[in-house]
Amino acid sequence: MEKIEEQFANLHIVKCSSGTKEPTYLLGIDTSKTVQAGTENLVAVLCSNGSIRIYDKERLNVLREFSGYPGLLNGVRFANSCDSVYSACTDGTVKCWDARVAREKPVQLFKGYPSNIFISFDINCNDHIICAGTEKVDDDALLVFWDARMNSQDLSTTKDPLGVYSETHSDDVTQVRFHPSNPNMVVSGSSDGLVNVFDVNVDNEEDALVTTCNSISSVSCIGWSGKGYKQIYCMTHDEGFYWWDLNHLDTDEPVTRLNIQDVREAVNMKEDSLDYLIGGLYHEKTDTLHVIGGTNTGRIHLMNCSTSGLTHVTSLQGGHAATVRSFCWNVQDDSLLTGGEDAQLLLWKPGAIEKTFTKKESMKIASSVHQRVRVHSNDSYKRRKKQ
Repeated sequence: MEKIEEQFANLHIVKCSSGTKEPTYLLGIDTSKTVQAGTENLVAVLCSNGSIRIYDKERLNVLREFSGYPGLLNGVRFANSCDSVYSACTDGTVKCWDARVAREKPVQLFKGYPSNIFISFDINCNDHIICAGTEKVDDDALLVFWDARMNSQDLSTTKDPLGVYSETHSDDVTQVRFHPSNPNMVVSGSSDGLVNVFDVNVDNEEDALVTTCNSISSVSCIGWSGKGYKQIYCMTHDEGFYWWDLNHLDTDEPVTRLNIQDVREAVNMKEDSLDYLIGGLYHEKTDTLHVIGGTNTGRIHLMNCSTSGLTHVTSLQGGHAATVRSFCWNVQDDSLLTGGEDAQLLLWKPGAIEKTFTKKESMKIASSVHQRVRVHSNDSYKRRKKQ
């Protein structure tokens, strides 16, 4: 079996997205899970102007765009069983659109409680439960849950919450991720540094909390890995990386597999540089965890993850001209989608003839955008490098 590092090194650009009237940073990417004969594969992209664009994957043409106006959308996720696309909104709702229909109004609206500002969310693997995390308001940082199922008897397009977890985070809930195959397990991450694992099948919040891990810094990304997805990994806004093994919760073995306070200092990049982390990639077939990072000039780095540390394996270049903010790996055809601060969505495929095009420069965007997009912290790193 070809290893993912070999697949990654063999990737070439086959398509670049067509330009749009309003260039934006591309902050998140998800692809449709359903494949229907005679219909295009869809890609949903979260943009820094607070909207979601739907693309045709093979041509990368913009098919339609959804807005949360006057609120801003955070996160993007396709349902697992249909072409519904979801996003959390700062107006206190999670919105659901039919990605194949150019209809401005959401087909479903999941309403939160008064004063909720949603900045993260996910839908579980059987499309039954949605969970969204809030900004901290007063002393409340919440995880809010809804029943996501469509009921033929209930034709209402608006749903109220099933319930809420309010005791386990003390700051903004920046990340929510359901388990890939167990619909009852969910992990949340927060600006308070805590990464909490819950079994939502248990009646109350205290008993539902399976374990708490501490990254000691604001959480920017979380995910599941390992055989049976019994491990979780976490990245922080100051480029830390943490990896825990839930198999060891009831044993004498240490739960922590890896703890790196600043990946930029820990990884040997030889003649290259590593400026930030983008996300994690668990390859189920080879049971390997990889970390994706990049440079401010658009190079993308693949790193192998083991209990001894992160090792740089290979890099992609020649595509983006600025910071890469998002990626989506397709295990079916080993293709890669990437999005960045140069407003480009790129499709990479293995062994393809590389497409040549003019790289776009990094964009200067109004300060309101910078307030909501992820800012990589370089200050502490630069200070340490000078010492």
